[in-house]
Amino acid sequence: MQQLFKVLFLSFLFIGFNVKAADDLMTFDFNSVVERGYAEGILDENIHFILKGNTNPAIDKNFGEFATNKKTNGFGKSDKESCDWALLSALKQLQAKAQSMEADYVINIISNFKSKEYQDSEQYQCGAGFLMSGVALKADIVRSK
Repeated sequence: MQQLFKVLFLSFLFIGFNVKAADDLMTFDFNSVVERGYAEGILDENIHFILKGNTNPAIDKNFGEFATNKKTNGFGKSDKESCDWALLSALKQLQAKAQSMEADYVINIISNFKSKEYQDSEQYQCGAGFLMSGVALKADIVRSK
């Protein structure tokens, strides 16, 4: 029994030192995830999401910059699958903030994983690991004219 305990303890110790949680930075297509969110009813089609570097609408009111940081279980999922889910969770949180302000756009979206900004007009950045994946975003919430 004592030997079994030692084997289990050493196994968990080995796994703990060799498993990174969301340290491999990856990029994936942003718009395909947003479209999936609309199609599956996860995102409200009345709220529009625009990455920084793309054309923004004419703005009636800018409510300011907001940040979100969402993580999801990555175990047993591909990096893309878990990252896409983390992105949808982050967008859903920004959407809820926009809806509470009667805004209709979330613009100038940039990735901000571990406080390191990443800007791309087509891709978002995700930290992916064996156990956990995460997406951090900063964006402006606005009402269009």
